Amino acid sequence: MTRTTMKIGMGQLLVEGGEPERNLERAGEMVVDAAGQGCDLVLLPEALDLAWTHPSAKTESQPIPGPYSDVLCALARDNKVYICAGLTEKDGKRVYNAAVLIDDRGEILLKYRKINVLKVAQDIYSIGRSLAVVETPFGIIGVNICSDNYFDALEIGHTLARMGAQIILSPSSWTVDYSLTEEQVPYGEKWLKPYQSLARLHDLVVVSATAVGVIVGGVYEGKKMVGCSLAVDKNGIIGEGKYNEFAGQLVCVEVRIPPPHPLGTCIGDYLKAMGHYK
Repeated sequence: MTRTTMKIGMGQLLVEGGEPERNLERAGEMVVDAAGQGCDLVLLPEALDLAWTHPSAKTESQPIPGPYSDVLCALARDNKVYICAGLTEKDGKRVYNAAVLIDDRGEILLKYRKINVLKVAQDIYSIGRSLAVVETPFGIIGVNICSDNYFDALEIGHTLARMGAQIILSPSSWTVDYSLTEEQVPYGEKWLKPYQSLARLHDLVVVSATAVGVIVGGVYEGKKMVGCSLAVDKNGIIGEGKYNEFAGQLVCVEVRIPPPHPLGTCIGDYLKAMGHYK
């Protein structure tokens, strides 16, 4: 029977460039903590193995399935939780900024490759070419990654909603110049508006977990990953992480699973009734 609520742990994780063993060890500790607090699913950041845009992605990335995803699968199975996490994927000569959704038996249900890759990162990451959703006991879940939720890329979220997603999970790595501090909170507007736009229009839940730490190496060296993980439903913010580069934490949030969505041409009638189309 499909659930009506679930508990999600947003794992705001310290991610060090080029240090997959240490990053995965911290991820494991966070998964164990989340399972102990009764979480059904743990969401971890983007590129948690090697860190976003770290040069080691070109030589040290691994296939999926592969050694890094195997670690996450074992954590999901041993702790009986679902895990969604970002990994750097090697496929032949290409490298992808990828994410996986793993069930509580340790099976990969879905793999997604980021589509809206920033221009500065395209020297490392190839562009993903597909979207997918998957049915779970918590409803239909879709996955995207970080800048896929920019306002000028929201067709990705709209498409996931049209595919039936009731929950969108988004491993992220929100990055700012080192001079910016939590008093300025530049991501308040940048992320909250697009998330709420999707959530209100389609009555879905959007959840992101973001990395923390200082970026060392690569095109973004000297910038910082600032946390501020976010969970939003149609009524507003339901969960939020601290904002700064040192704010490693687990944020647990109770989520109301939205009802199933109208599909096919029926969604057009639904959007008209919502006043989105005339």
